[in-house]
Amino acid sequence: MRPFFSRRAAALVAGLSLALVTAACGSDDSSTATVSPTSVTTAGMDMGSTADVPTIPAGLAYSEGQEIRFVHTEVSDEEIAKLLSNMMSSPVLFVPALTEVPESITAPVYVFTNGPTGMGPLGFQPDVFPYPPGDAQYTPLRSIHQVTWVDPGQARELKSAAEVQEAEQNGDLTIEKPGVVVNMPFVTWPNGQR
Repeated sequence: MRPFFSRRAAALVAGLSLALVTAACGSDDSSTATVSPTSVTTAGMDMGSTADVPTIPAGLAYSEGQEIRFVHTEVSDEEIAKLLSNMMSSPVLFVPALTEVPESITAPVYVFTNGPTGMGPLGFQPDVFPYPPGDAQYTPLRSIHQVTWVDPGQARELKSAAEVQEAEQNGDLTIEKPGVVVNMPFVTWPNGQR
């Protein structure tokens, strides 16, 4: 998997760290060192001060058997918006209009309601996404598919949509669609990142 931070971000952090150490060690007076925000230029665009850039925490999930990172930005259900906002310590917006999105332009996200404990939104294994970026069916708009193991004692961690679908066909689990749509763009994926 590729690193979560880009080389540019790592260089910026290293530069700021060096500036702080230099400021702290380089003077005998008792004044407090301050670091001024720097500007970021990306592809010819001045993006302003990095101090003004908000951060969105990325969640961990699986796609095609590999770990990926994604963000939740908006959701069609108010209670799930609260749950995700609390889980990520970052606001996830409640957007009721997402319920009107045609199912044909969404893709599933498999969310586990029981089984192995983990970092999933309900306290179980991480979510599983089919169709990562690069797949013709990729979309950030995801329809929640709640996965419940028939016998939680026989549950195992699944890491691909194919594994989820096979377990359903074998009668090991059930899948329900509550009609909730979440905007969940990928940040990292198999062989790629933003």
